[in-house]
Formats: sequence, C-alpha cells, structure tokens
Amino acid sequence: MARVKEAFEENFRRGVEVGASLAVWQGEEEVFCLADGWRDAARSIPWTADTLVLVWSATKGLSSACVLHAMDQKGLDLSTLVEEVWPEFGQNGKDHLTIGQVLSHQAGLSAVTDPTASFVDHDSVIGALERQAPLWKVGEGHGYGPRTYGFLADELVRRIAGQHLPDYWRKNLGDPLGLDLWIGLPAEEHPRVAQMLAARMNCGEVEEDFMQALATPGSLTQKAFTTPKGTFSASAMNNPTIRSASFPSLGGIGSAAALAKFYAMLAGGGTWRGRRYFSEQALGWMTNRLFQGVDKTLLTETAFSAGFMMDPVDTAGRKKRMTFGPSLTAFGHPGAGGSLAFADPENGFGFAYVMNQMETGVLPKARAIALVRAFYGLE
Repeated sequence: MARVKEAFEENFRRGVEVGASLAVWQGEEEVFCLADGWRDAARSIPWTADTLVLVWSATKGLSSACVLHAMDQKGLDLSTLVEEVWPEFGQNGKDHLTIGQVLSHQAGLSAVTDPTASFVDHDSVIGALERQAPLWKVGEGHGYGPRTYGFLADELVRRIAGQHLPDYWRKNLGDPLGLDLWIGLPAEEHPRVAQMLAARMNCGEVEEDFMQALATPGSLTQKAFTTPKGTFSASAMNNPTIRSASFPSLGGIGSAAALAKFYAMLAGGGTWRGRRYFSEQALGWMTNRLFQGVDKTLLTETAFSAGFMMDPVDTAGRKKRMTFGPSLTAFGHPGAGGSLAFADPENGFGFAYVMNQMETGVLPKARAIALVRAFYGLE
C-alpha cells in the first residue's frame, strides 16, 4: 500500500494530475481507494473518493459486459452469426461475420463510410453499418473501433435482449451491484462530476505513428476517430446534455471505486454476494484472446478477447507489456486520456484509475503504468 500511495502522490508532485482516484477491490471488499486533487480547472472544488468522472473508452468494458451477459442469458455463443440476431447486418459481405469477430474488432467496421451518419443519431449509424462492406477482408487483421464499437454493442443488446444498452447496464449490472457508474448520467448526479480537462501540449510521451496517422486525411486511423461525424472534445463532454446522453463507446461516467468493484466481481468468478452474474463460459469469453497483432487503427500491437483488451503475449506465452499487470488472464479497457480499469482473475483483483487531466493518445502511459507496477511490486 505504501508503494502505491507513493506512486499516486508522485504523479501529483510531477504536475501531471489535477484530480484522480485509484481503487482496488478484492473478494467483495474494497482494499483501498486513494483520492486527491481538484474536480475543476480553477482548483476550487476538492476531488473526493465519490467524485464521478468521464472514463471515455473504458466505457467499452461495460458495454462488452452487457453484450456477453445478454448472450449468456439467451444461450448464444461467440460463433453465433451476427445476422442470426440482427438480420439487416448481413448485407454487403457481412453475412459470415460472427459476434466474436465483431467484439474483437476483426469485422472491418472500425469506421463508417456514410458521411451523413451522425454520432448523435443511433439509427443513422446503424443503417450505415448495415449497408457498408467490411473495410478489410475478415481474417486479415483487426482494427480498433473507437466510435463504431459502442453502436455495434448497443444494437446487439437491443436485438438479443430488447433493451437499449445503457438501460440494460443499469437493470442487470449497475443497480444490482450498487455501482456509481452510468452510461447516460442521471440529472441528480451531475453535481458530483469532475470537469474534464484537455491534454496539454508537450505533455510527455507521444505515440508518433499513431499521432501522424490521426492527422493524415483519409487514413483509417483518422476515419476511425472521426466517423460517424460529430466532434467530442474534452470541453464538449462537460456539457450536461452530453453527460446525460447515452454513448456506449465513450460516455461512461462513474467513480474509481465503482469501476474497481465491477471488475472485482468479474475477477471473482462472476458472482457477488450469492448472486451469479456470468457463467463460467462467459468469463472464458473475457479471458481468452481472440486476436492479437498490429492494430490497423492504433498502429501498435494489441490483443482482444470478446470486447476486452488484454496484453499481447510472445510465442512463448509471456507478456510483451504489463498494462493490465503480470497475470496472463487479466482483461479490461483503457480510456482516452489515461483512465484504466481491469480484472485480474488470477488474484481476484478489480483495479481502476480515473482522472480529469487528460494526456495525449489512447493507450495508458507512464502515469497509469506507474500505479499498476507499484501495486504489483514490479521493478
């Protein structure tokens, strides 16, 4: 604990934090929750353990869990064809795509080709995704879908369970587990939310290939991060209307403790206080890598299970990096700007780090990695 607290405080001493929390749960109990700093740029409102904050793409872990939960309840499998539950999806060469391929970013749908599709219009995006062909031949790689993934997950839940994904999240997981974690924030919770702060210029590590591709018109990377149309800057995400909107790709808002508790439930075998939320089969979908390789969107090596990110491994089965700690079965999802949450089934931990001062790029950098390494005692 002392090592973790020192690493947490060091991020503040280095000036790379404004407000942040780090929480770990294990065995249905909170191990610790660190919180410090400020909720706002003016540094007038203290950050506390129950502060809520936008977690960007860490939302995808919640969305993936909803799809897998719905599949589990209906007796479906990762090999189930998407068109079996969503007939309109099977157009333009997508009739052979499985749910597993969609959830592991292999489906070639990391961007939308219809320029009229709008991020704030679910039906327009779903129609565009139904009509378009895969952007690459399935089986020839994977490419992270920063925006499209949430629409695909949401529509799968609607088709399988008949509910909007954010509603499914609260009914089946968020409310029963008592989580301060929403995809579409209720109005009464707005006073607890921290202000999201844009990344500073020259703020340290830069993913050069990724950043260059992101700035290149016509690149898959740029298309993936800009389609469907609609810009969501850090300042725009502070708008109360946007906070209350339901964006399963990137709109989750909650506390570090809630995220850690959620992942601790998954790490503990999918049960919580006598209630089973996920079967052993569903947990296997989370802990088994479905694809690994150089990501066509992020331009670095990534690995995915069914909707969750995992650390890549070498040919001997050893981890190439330890974003999610040393366990080979650890899985979770980072969020743009630095947030990170994951489950460690081997040790039963749920780990979550959230903050409001963003950094450049998508994957976790030194700030979050220092906390992971300190927690596990890694040199």
